[in-house]
Amino acid sequence: QVQLAESGGGSVQSGGSLRLSCAASGFTFSSRCMGWFRQPLGKARDWVATIERVGATTYAGSVKGRFTISRDNAENTLYLQMNSLRPDDTAMYYCAASTGCYYNDYGYPEEADFDIWGQGTQVTVSS
Repeated sequence: QVQLAESGGGSVQSGGSLRLSCAASGFTFSSRCMGWFRQPLGKARDWVATIERVGATTYAGSVKGRFTISRDNAENTLYLQMNSLRPDDTAMYYCAASTGCYYNDYGYPEEADFDIWGQGTQVTVSS
């Protein structure tokens, strides 16, 4: 069964850190571009970061320098280390898999290119 399962979310105070994990199964994880997206309550889902098969990374401007995306192909696991968290980082965080890391003219990947999605893990940052 093709599946992505996020974990590691929770509640933290502003300035704190969390590490999200995303366990992949049922497909060849190492061959996929992987990404993290987030959706604040009542708002649209936004891209956070992507990592290519060989490890090249790209970040949204709002998280660059604070978040780090990484992957362990041997363990079929994707990570998101989040430091210096702020209240506006509060959202449901989703991991997703794509056949490739493609970016539009604005430098963002298109959600439609990601065909496997997890159920999400909630991150809440209090001030």
